[in-house]
Amino acid sequence: MLERSGDYPKGGLKSHKNRGGVLLTILIGVCSLSLIACNDPEMKKARPLSVQPASKVADDLIKDDFSSQNSAWKAYVGNWQFKQGELQQSSIDNDFPCVLREDKRFKNLDISVDFKPVSGRIDASGGIIFRAEDEDNYYIVRANALENNYRLYTFVDGLRHELASAKVTPPTINAWHQMRVVAKGDHIQAYLDGQLQLDYHDKTFTEGYTGLWTKADSVTAFDNFTVKPIE
Repeated sequence: MLERSGDYPKGGLKSHKNRGGVLLTILIGVCSLSLIACNDPEMKKARPLSVQPASKVADDLIKDDFSSQNSAWKAYVGNWQFKQGELQQSSIDNDFPCVLREDKRFKNLDISVDFKPVSGRIDASGGIIFRAEDEDNYYIVRANALENNYRLYTFVDGLRHELASAKVTPPTINAWHQMRVVAKGDHIQAYLDGQLQLDYHDKTFTEGYTGLWTKADSVTAFDNFTVKPIE
């Protein structure tokens, strides 16, 4: 499914007569399985990816507690400010506010951030961007305090495509939570509050910048942003 500016496309396959209806049911079932594969009992058997530090981890490590402003961060959409030892996004008038950390690029990585959804009536979300080519092309894993799902997307030329989704307990408003992503080659795993929730393979992006993301009227605070290169 492709989305721009928060619009959800309508339509889909049409059935005709009984045979078409059966085919439609089968196709919908297959598509549904592909999207909720992470919720399948087999997900419990997924093994966390090893996170052997890269040989030059000390040179490439990013560890930012937002105690001071850093020019490596470049905001493209939204109102991002360093305040009270946090990086805060307070705009409520943009579709997908994002900020990129443009001093280092990563292939295989272990990235995490603490986030606190402060408010939002349409959305109350926060997300981790990784392997970003630019502000319109990247992977994003996001959690939303107003929804019981945790999702992995690609943005390609500004269009959002859902890759995987897991059913989770929604993050609590005005409480701190942690997101973490481990990506090795085409294998991507995402954690929410220490629990492995998403396990997916995709080859859209192989290397790029990291960053942070919100959506719509989400007011969100971030802290303890860490990126480690891994083998």
